[in-house]
Amino acid sequence: PSPGNVKMPNVPSTQPAIMKPTEEPPAYTQISKEHALAQAELLKRQEELERKAAELDRREREMQSINQQGGRKNNWPPLPENFPVGPCFYQDFSVDIPIEFQKTVKIMYYLWMFHTVTLFLNIFGCLAWFYIDATRGVDFGLSILWFLLFAPCSFVCWYRPLYGAFRSDSSFRFFVFFFVYICQFAVHILQAAGFQRWGNCGWISSLTGLNKSIPVGIMMIIIAALFTASAVISLVMFKKV
Repeated sequence: PSPGNVKMPNVPSTQPAIMKPTEEPPAYTQISKEHALAQAELLKRQEELERKAAELDRREREMQSINQQGGRKNNWPPLPENFPVGPCFYQDFSVDIPIEFQKTVKIMYYLWMFHTVTLFLNIFGCLAWFYIDATRGVDFGLSILWFLLFAPCSFVCWYRPLYGAFRSDSSFRFFVFFFVYICQFAVHILQAAGFQRWGNCGWISSLTGLNKSIPVGIMMIIIAALFTASAVISLVMFKKV
């Protein structure tokens, strides 16, 4: 045959055949995973049981408190016994509020107190502004009005609905809280802005007062910072609630 038609013989491969073993996780790995899942489930159940036990203990203490006092007696605001007007509300976080929500409700209570103190300081800021600028009498008068109006109304209109909503898990009270709280947040923004003749020592008013008197301006800036802090904390707590 011609050289072009000669077929070369098949040469067997000299490389040994290698089998790729199928790697399976050892048995102890699967057992450890199952053990970890079971342990996590037990911890979850234990936390749930502890929460229910704390809730039962809270309700038991509430019943004991009511029986000892002959019924729930209002204790807020705390007033002397010989005061002509008695407390208007009953407030006890450990009795009324479930343990997992007590921190949230307390922070909202402290937020209300913080804003009330800021409104009170705002009166003195507007008074100082009025002292250096006789045309700021409207701001001073409105600052007194805002304190007398917002301090009690914010307590009754958004804090107490929130307190009652967590106490009784009431969807209607949550609705009232969210509606009023959004309006309150808008008020915080306006107070922090501090438009002139609106009765607030916000940033705009503070810069105006700073041009008249540096000490008064610094005082007003501090109050503006407090109003700003109220707005920021209100927004953060709104997301948490």
